[in-house]
Amino acid sequence: MVECAASEGLKRKQASVGEKAAKRRRSSSEETEDSNAKILLMEQGILESKKNYNDINVLLSTAREYEGGEPESMLAAVALCRVFVRLLSRGSLVAKKSLSEKDAVVVSWLKDQFSQYKLLLMSMVRHEDVAVTALTLSMRLLKTEGEFLYDNEDYSFPAAFTESIVKAVLLSDNEDVRPAYVEEFGEQYDDIRYFTFKSIRNLVKSLSEDMGHHDLFDRVFSLISALDGVPQSADDLEDFYIPRPTRKTHPLRSVNQHKKQGQEAWLALMGIVDTKAQRKRILDKTSTIIAPWFTKPELLADFLGNCYDAGGTMSVLALSGVFYLIQERNLDYPSFYPKLYSLLDRDILHSRHRSRFFRLLDTFLASTHLPASLVASFVKRLSRLALNAPPSAIAFVIPYIYNLLKRHPTCTFMVHRVIKDPEEKRNIQEHGFEDPFLPEETEPTETRAIDSCLWELVQLQSHYHPNIATIAKIMSEQFTKQSYNMEDFLDHSYASLLDAELGKDVKRAPVVEFQIPKRIFLPQDEPATHPDSLLVKLWDFGGKV
Repeated sequence: MVECAASEGLKRKQASVGEKAAKRRRSSSEETEDSNAKILLMEQGILESKKNYNDINVLLSTAREYEGGEPESMLAAVALCRVFVRLLSRGSLVAKKSLSEKDAVVVSWLKDQFSQYKLLLMSMVRHEDVAVTALTLSMRLLKTEGEFLYDNEDYSFPAAFTESIVKAVLLSDNEDVRPAYVEEFGEQYDDIRYFTFKSIRNLVKSLSEDMGHHDLFDRVFSLISALDGVPQSADDLEDFYIPRPTRKTHPLRSVNQHKKQGQEAWLALMGIVDTKAQRKRILDKTSTIIAPWFTKPELLADFLGNCYDAGGTMSVLALSGVFYLIQERNLDYPSFYPKLYSLLDRDILHSRHRSRFFRLLDTFLASTHLPASLVASFVKRLSRLALNAPPSAIAFVIPYIYNLLKRHPTCTFMVHRVIKDPEEKRNIQEHGFEDPFLPEETEPTETRAIDSCLWELVQLQSHYHPNIATIAKIMSEQFTKQSYNMEDFLDHSYASLLDAELGKDVKRAPVVEFQIPKRIFLPQDEPATHPDSLLVKLWDFGGKV
């Protein structure tokens, strides 16, 4: 009976504990609902009467609890956004001359609360959990401020607020906030892009002292490299977040001014580059994204020239940018081809940027007005490098040389040169042939390659790899093919060559005769028909020690 009573008491106690927990859950849920309802009532009251303006302070205090994870803090932040949007649209934050002294004090107080709210949003944008939502609220507030806060006829864009938003976006640890800013605002609106570039120029200088160059570079680069919509004419400037200025001479309606802001932002970023990896990232975007923003190409030429003169992979990556400035912006670079010729070394055929380099090289040597002596030097240097190149590189070097010879017929004498001078013939017979090519000469027009021949390609016809030997034989046949499509050869590798070899259809199986011997270490039973192995003849494995 005692045990039964104790059991019943325990059950009642457990039930009461469960009821209390349920009550706590209900009370917690009810408290949250009550807090949300109070926030909405305060928002409504503020908009209905000036007597309730003090509730703005209450909402600010509630919104500041976002770091503690309070659920009502974000609702308070959203409510404040709606409050200030309505107050701004009513003109309640504009200090007009006709206002009484009491009303002017109220307007000044509202402006102060508005500034505090913007500072709160900036800190929220930097916070990892609420960054994207806070960014949306900030941009909504920016639009309303630009439309209603400034009581004048001239156009005014809230540039200071934009710079604060861009700074918060750069400093935010949330990886989604920068793509969100670019995709929803920077790429969509010309005025936002304009003032983003302008803000970047100022922020790089100030933040580089507080942050490490590496971290700042990565964040700024990811932001502005996505802003690639370079306007080409005034007709392209038609998407504005805040209604565009009516004055046609305003900078926001000038294509050159838009490009100038992009140019200044990129120059500011280049000013903090201090590693090869950062240089390579910029060079990778130069011709497609960065260079079109520059109104003064000579400013970019210094950076590209230094990278081009650095040699190695850096020079290869700088090639496209330098050629863009030469071709599109009429930049004078007299040593371009000698420098390009110097890049043809044994490393280039082993580089992972090999395909990119030869695509560019094909463009650089495309003109039929180039001197034959210059083209012959490139052909000869490539032929010489192919002797020690991997098969995957030789697979496109030979068709590439074929295309160059078809494009520049004067160089075809290098394939088959008939010696008519009797004295020269006699000299070759007595002393042998000496290649006149000067491999150490750095000036491609002075290498005497045009007087040489492509004996290296003949050697490749005996290459150990059957595919390479077959490709090399095209140089000994008639040049009936107009040209080869280099894209069919550029991306070859050891794996692709092996797959091509294994994928061949074998019409007839090779004849192989092989017999496995019954004994390897011991004498055969019938040495007349099955001779002993060399191992048995040299060593006696049956002897005693």
